[in-house]
Parts: sequence; structure tokens; C-alpha cells
Amino acid sequence: MALEKLPSDWRQSTLGEVADPNSKAIVSGPFGSNIGSRFFVEQGVPVIRGNNLTTDLTRFIDNGFVFITTAKADELGNCEAAADDLIFTAAGSLGQVGIIPRAAKYTRYIISNKQLRARVDSNQVDPLFAFYWFSSREMVEYVQRRNTGSSVPLINLSVLRSLPLPLPPLAEQRAIAHILGTMDDKIELNRQMNEILEAMARALFKSWFVEFEPVRAKAEGRDLGLPKHLADLFPDSFEESELGSIPQGWEVTSLAQCVDVTRGLSYKGSDLSENGVPMHNLNSIYEGGGYKRGGVKYYKGEYRPQHVTRPGDLIVANTEQGHDRLLIGYGAIVPRQFEGETIFSHHVYRVNPKRASGLTTFYLCHLLNTRAMHNIVSGYANGTTVNMLPVDGLQSPQIVRPPLALVRVFNEFAEATLKRRDQMADEDQCLLALRDSLLPKLISGELRVKDAERFLTDRGL
Repeated sequence: MALEKLPSDWRQSTLGEVADPNSKAIVSGPFGSNIGSRFFVEQGVPVIRGNNLTTDLTRFIDNGFVFITTAKADELGNCEAAADDLIFTAAGSLGQVGIIPRAAKYTRYIISNKQLRARVDSNQVDPLFAFYWFSSREMVEYVQRRNTGSSVPLINLSVLRSLPLPLPPLAEQRAIAHILGTMDDKIELNRQMNEILEAMARALFKSWFVEFEPVRAKAEGRDLGLPKHLADLFPDSFEESELGSIPQGWEVTSLAQCVDVTRGLSYKGSDLSENGVPMHNLNSIYEGGGYKRGGVKYYKGEYRPQHVTRPGDLIVANTEQGHDRLLIGYGAIVPRQFEGETIFSHHVYRVNPKRASGLTTFYLCHLLNTRAMHNIVSGYANGTTVNMLPVDGLQSPQIVRPPLALVRVFNEFAEATLKRRDQMADEDQCLLALRDSLLPKLISGELRVKDAERFLTDRGL
């Protein structure tokens, strides 16, 4: 791969030429027999595998590990990875690359037998700049073309050492990494804030409607920690019901009395198209609940009004491959980004609250995503190779219905939370598009740092 038309103060190099001279800088993982599942333990030193790396510029996925003992990690010390090390996939999903963050969860890692590690000379190369170069679309495709395998895609140490790397002056490398990294940091901050907001909504629902904590506090004469107008919405005692002890005056009813359930559109694979109508499907719902952006399909065929969804609608997974039933019964709210008409596939239900019930899609979504209700609903699933949730699974279960005024209060909170999360997701899409536009220009020298800084300043970034 030739690096042509570089700025005059840049130079061409390879990863091997800029490796750290003070260590065994470029290494492959241990032999498979030295790091197989028989060595894995509950806690210890984490092992980096393919699931910790991506091709989408995510720096590092710092979870989902298996572990080995400290003694075993010491034995495999040559395969250790630490902060600022670059990790490449050697077998399988070629082009994946990551960088161990300086604020990593662990002080040391061991790479698996399917990874390669590179440690650069910090006097020549900014590690984050190198990460962005090797994560660029051009370099991902370049690495994939260097495949040396047959049935399984492979690259080896020789390929890794020969990978080209343009080198601006070190100060400019750091400036480029800072510009790109700042946008990624903002995206990561939004992701963390999204998780916090979702956790707050779930915790509030669990406290009020599952564990009845305000009622217990009131019954025991404790301070509820709520404004008086909210505290007044909770009773101060319990009563017995067919579901056990519930707050005084709350009602036991069936889901059938509260919701209408509609099955989605059955479709053929040939009717899917990149330019069709957005169609929500199983891949639009996270295990545990919540909407998975990027999971939508696009449909170009015919459909009926009953298959239409709008922002704020509740969709619920009704199909699961295998026997674990991990996804069946979990729900998600269609986000605001789908402002026009969308549809939903037969692998999900649309669940609408009946007007007379006083419940809302936000309340029902959080109810279905509680562990207790998920266990009940998913228990109705049946099938052999494919588990299916019949409509009865979303109608027969009994629930405790709180006062409508309390539902309205929770709904306002949940709706405001989702609105803020949608806003941050929209912001992330803009930042991703901007980063992806700037990255190839910055790391090739087509756009210089001062011009990029001026560009970002003009856009308020």
C-alpha cells in the first residue's frame, strides 16, 4: 500500500519500524493449548478475545472477559497487554483493532491465541494516532486483503510488522488524536449518561411498583424522601390479594384487561431493501429490554395499517432461537428518530394500552422488563428449535395496577428520560458522521490540524 502525496514534513513508515525498542513489542498470542478453557477461572487476569475488538472505531470493549490466574498470566508474560498497546485480530474477523485505555479496568491483560499485540515507540508515535490510522476504513480493508488463511481468515506477525503507517511530527500526531478522541470521548460520555438515565428509570419503577418501598416507609413512619404531593399518592398500609400483599387500594387485574396485542407483518427476505420502510424486528430489542439502534431492517413490500408503528409505541419480542428464552417477552419503545411511518415484523408484537386501563406504553415497557414479569411472560413460550410466545403470554398474567395519578407521574419521568436519551443519540449520530468524515482527511494529511480546529470551532465544537 503506497502512501502518496503526504505533506512534506511527514514520513512513511511501517508498524515494525516504529515498534518499542525497549521490549518485545510485536507478539502473537499463546498457543491454543496454553490458554484453553481448562485454564479459565472466575476471577483473575482478563483475556482479550475478538469480542473486545471491533472495526467501528470503538477503542476497546473493556468487559465480557474470561480470566486466568495470576500465575498462569505470569507464565504467559510475553503475551501481556497494558495501557496504550494496540491489539489486532489475527484469526477470524480481520481488521479488528483496539487500544488498551489508560483508564482501563485492569492493570494487565493477556491476549488470546487469536490476537496480536503491538507496542509502539512513544518517542516516534502517539499510540492513539496509530489506533485511528489502523482503524480507518482504508486500513481495515487493507488488512482484510492481506489474509493468509484458507478456511479461516488469518494474518501473521510478518503481515502486522509490514503494515504502513504515515508519521506526521509527533506534536501533530497528538493534535490529530486529540481532535478525533475528543469526539469519541463525547460519544462515550453520552453512552454512559444514557446508561445512568435508563438505570434511574428502572430503579424508580422497581422501588414504586415492585418493592412498594414508599408504602413500606409510610407504614413504618419513615420519611419517603419525596415531595408531599408525590408522597400523598402512596397509601400507608397493605392488603392481601391473590398476588400476595399489595398496597391498600391498588387493584389486581389481568394484562388482557389492560392491553391490546397485535402481531407484526410476515415477510419474505426478498422484500427487504436498503431503501424501504423501516421495520422493527427482533434485532431492534436488547436482551433485558430497550431499543437497539441500528437493528432496524428496511421493507419494500405491501403492508396493512395494523402493521404500522409510531414513536412511543411498545414492541415486544415474541420469538427466540434455541431454548434459553432470553429475549422473549422483553419490550422496547420505538424512539423519536422514526418520525415517519414504520412497521414491525411478525417476530415482535405491538402492545397498546387500553384507554380504560389508564396505563401507558412507558409503564408497560418497564413492567415487562422487570425480572419477575419477564419470567412469567417467557414461561408461556413454547416450541422446539424456535420458541414462540403466544398472544396469551401477554394477556393471561395478572398484574397489580396502581392509581392512575401515580402512573401519570412515572410516565412523565420515563418519557422525559427517553426524550433526553434520544437527543443524545441524535447528537452521537452527528458526531460519528463528523468524525468519520474528518478521520481519513486528518490521518492522510489532506486536512491539516489548524484547518480542522477552525472547522470545528465554526460548528461550536
